[in-house]
Amino acid sequence: MIGIIGIVTIFVMVFGGYLAAGGKMGIILKSLPFEMTMIMGAAVGAFLISNSMAEIKHTMKDLGKVFKGPKWAHEDYKDLLCLLFELIRLARQNPVAIEEHIEDPENSEIFSRYSKIVADKEATALICDTMRSASMNYDDPHQVEEVLEKRMEANMHHAMHSSHALQTVADGLPALGIVAAVLGVIKTMASIDQPPEVLGKLIGGALVGTFLGVFLAYGLVGPFAAKVKAVVEQDAHFYQLIREVLVANLHNHATNICIEVGRQNTPSHCRPSFSDLEEALKSVKQNAA
Repeated sequence: MIGIIGIVTIFVMVFGGYLAAGGKMGIILKSLPFEMTMIMGAAVGAFLISNSMAEIKHTMKDLGKVFKGPKWAHEDYKDLLCLLFELIRLARQNPVAIEEHIEDPENSEIFSRYSKIVADKEATALICDTMRSASMNYDDPHQVEEVLEKRMEANMHHAMHSSHALQTVADGLPALGIVAAVLGVIKTMASIDQPPEVLGKLIGGALVGTFLGVFLAYGLVGPFAAKVKAVVEQDAHFYQLIREVLVANLHNHATNICIEVGRQNTPSHCRPSFSDLEEALKSVKQNAA
């Protein structure tokens, strides 16, 4: 919702201010289809050249993050801590029993209580792979932490591609606006024998290209890239929390301490309170009994 409000605000303030200053929309509307075709057509073409089909689909999908915001909310972080609590407690009580849950999480009684987390393949794989490694005696906390760090860096690099691709387009739009404006000037020079009022409209139409290039770059595409980046970075905290809790588990801290480590590493705006989490964990214990 806030994204839509932002877009509306941009258009109202820019064009409202222009009209309030006595500007005429006629010349902009007349030139808009041709200038937009040149600028956006060139931008889309450049985007297609510089990205693979998978990357293009990924970027188009990520545009929704501008309006939807982060995937993980306050309740999701609490659910994750409860899920990790159940798994760690079971792994310590019965190392054999944990295998059926980490080998087939989609049919696991524990995982099934947290459908949103199970639906995220990377979060589920991160949990299961790390706990499986521990069951195979690959349990050096420092080595596991290093492996998880590299894995998350690779995932972050991939997730950030959409933001980089959009920012590249934003960086190129002002130059493409100049290209459109130059073509407009060429058209104007071909009509140099026309009266001033005709030349004025032609020059104004040419300048619409420069305006559009800058407006689209800094008013829309650039902010879109920044928002996608911010959302990706916020969602990354969810996976970092998994790493912190599971590494704490490998250090053989008490289960409650491992969960508290995760709680304190949760971003402040999503962090459940200590009492709120305690109530959730009591509920988990009662259901497991």
